[in-house]
Amino acid sequence: MSRDVMNLLDMVSQLANLKDVDYKNTLAVTALLELLIEKGLFTRQEFAQKTQELESASLAEIIMKRRAELRAPR
Repeated sequence: MSRDVMNLLDMVSQLANLKDVDYKNTLAVTALLELLIEKGLFTRQEFAQKTQELESASLAEIIMKRRAELRAPR
């Protein structure tokens, strides 16, 4: 086989591995969310609201907000 074909097969294999990892991570996060909701730590509505907040914020804004929360007296 040519080097180009081998490289292509390697990339396809890596992509398949990434898809498997992504699926397993999604499954783990979903299971954790379901358990936390079942235990009453937060509601689906609270989770959806927080998701929307984070989605609309930039990464820098999220980091700055989190650092400010950690510094605030309790």
